[in-house]
Amino acid sequence: MSEEFEPYSREELAVLGREYLLAGHLIDRAGMPHVIGAFGLEAMRDVAIDEWMGASPIYTRRIRRALGFDGDDVPTIFKGMQFDIGAPHEFMDFRYSVTDAKHGEFSLASCGALMDVEPMGEDFVVAMCHDIEDPTFDATAAATNPRARMRPVHRPPRVPSDREPHCRWTVEIDDAADPIPEPEAAVRLAAARAATIELSRGRSTDGDGARDYAGPFDPDLRLEHFSHDTLVLLLQEFALQGHLLARSFMLAVADRFGVEIAERMGTQQLTGIAGLTSRRLAKAIGAGPGLGGVARVLAVHPAFHPRAYVDVVVDHADAELIVTLRPCLGLEEGDDLSWPALLGRSDCGAVGAAVTAVDGAARVEPVAPPRSGAVASWRVTIGAAGVPAEVPVEVKLTEFSTGAEFDFRTH
Repeated sequence: MSEEFEPYSREELAVLGREYLLAGHLIDRAGMPHVIGAFGLEAMRDVAIDEWMGASPIYTRRIRRALGFDGDDVPTIFKGMQFDIGAPHEFMDFRYSVTDAKHGEFSLASCGALMDVEPMGEDFVVAMCHDIEDPTFDATAAATNPRARMRPVHRPPRVPSDREPHCRWTVEIDDAADPIPEPEAAVRLAAARAATIELSRGRSTDGDGARDYAGPFDPDLRLEHFSHDTLVLLLQEFALQGHLLARSFMLAVADRFGVEIAERMGTQQLTGIAGLTSRRLAKAIGAGPGLGGVARVLAVHPAFHPRAYVDVVVDHADAELIVTLRPCLGLEEGDDLSWPALLGRSDCGAVGAAVTAVDGAARVEPVAPPRSGAVASWRVTIGAAGVPAEVPVEVKLTEFSTGAEFDFRTH
């Protein structure tokens, strides 16, 4: 169900869509500091490769079905990239050029991810722009055509240091090339509830905007191009991309360091992105402090969508909010390596981080026992004015990214 999005206009849903794409991208920033801190750069590199190679092929195919565009050519590959949390609009400023069905190029006029790692030194730049991108870019292309290859013309480390565009890549489909096999991480993730869930469009049929992307590739595509009901579907798919990436991250960590560490780092990841995203959403939708503002933000927070996968309900009554997690598909993954499963734990600070990012005077406490039929419940109240709640360290680490304060040019 998607009632929370219905009151928003097409233009407002497009704003939310860009925020969702950026939030999905920053999930990686919320998790990787904990991997680096515990196990170092090489471990982060290896986890990131499996993380993105697991999730990207799954959600690339989902978005093709959602928007009804078929094909196995370069324009189809580029269409998929336009809806990928790995390429959030403007923050990762992709520029596309199609030569013909089997040849094209893209460049990044500006790369927010590079801006994040460049101050950390050349080792981090090489890890991201070479070690991670080589296999993960090909995995993304191969989801549309296993004989497609992405190859760099130039890429960081930048020489000279202010070189623009930040990188440039060719995309070629070679019918004689050996097909790239489906990544093992994607094969495993394909069995997840998050991979197979069916999502529905919004109810609004205002008659304006496109309901699919079956037409020609548009290199300057904006989300405002789509109809209200299609944007509601896209928001749910963008949120689901985040859940797929998070599960892929935790599975990659568990493979190397055990389930207990994966669950801990998954909780840290969720807490960090929950707080940062709440703060950005409050600004994007004009939600001020107070219970009303908190309720508005939680209602559209991508960590709590799509409702079919993570069933979070926010009830506003008198001087409190009750936030409830109800039984849902995200609790049926067969393990605790999903955000809904982590939310159900009493030691998960994600709801608190999401709430206090909107109003620092808010106070969040678990309801014990939870409401009837609920997995977990939290009570939110507004305390007396004074010292605001401390920003969790997980949120502070996520805010290291330049995406934390990124301003979109289009609104």
